[in-house]
Amino acid sequence: MDKNKEIVLTKEGMAKLREELEYLKTEKRKEVSEKIKEARSFGDLSENAEYDEAKNEQAEVESRINTIVNMLKYARVIDDSEIVSDTVGLGVTVVIREVGETDDETYTIVTTTETDPVHNKISQDSPVGSALIGHKVGDTITVESPVGKIDFEVISISKNA
Repeated sequence: MDKNKEIVLTKEGMAKLREELEYLKTEKRKEVSEKIKEARSFGDLSENAEYDEAKNEQAEVESRINTIVNMLKYARVIDDSEIVSDTVGLGVTVVIREVGETDDETYTIVTTTETDPVHNKISQDSPVGSALIGHKVGDTITVESPVGKIDFEVISISKNA
């Protein structure tokens, strides 16, 4: 991770990272430590798949902890005053409709760190997110997709609660 790069987060994103860090440092570390302890009791470590698996999991947990600590070190939380509801930007919810269709799609624009497609949180750097940034209600945007270009109309923009 580029140590000079500021990481912009929403308040919710910052809270989730802190919550994940706390979980990893307390519960997950303990859980993995127990797995290692149990695997050691099986004997010869050179041919112990459970031990190897537990050590790999430990490395993944420690790597994620380090990543989150580094992210938090360079994080800046978006101030509510920076979020406007007349233009699509980070921290807003936008309703769009494919041109010629009747169904609306609702997305919240978040940082790459906070992306959660299951909950319709898309990154400002995603194809749809980046195409939407800076647009206003009534604007038509074009998104490049695997099936070709798709045109969407911006129906509404709202500030998140």
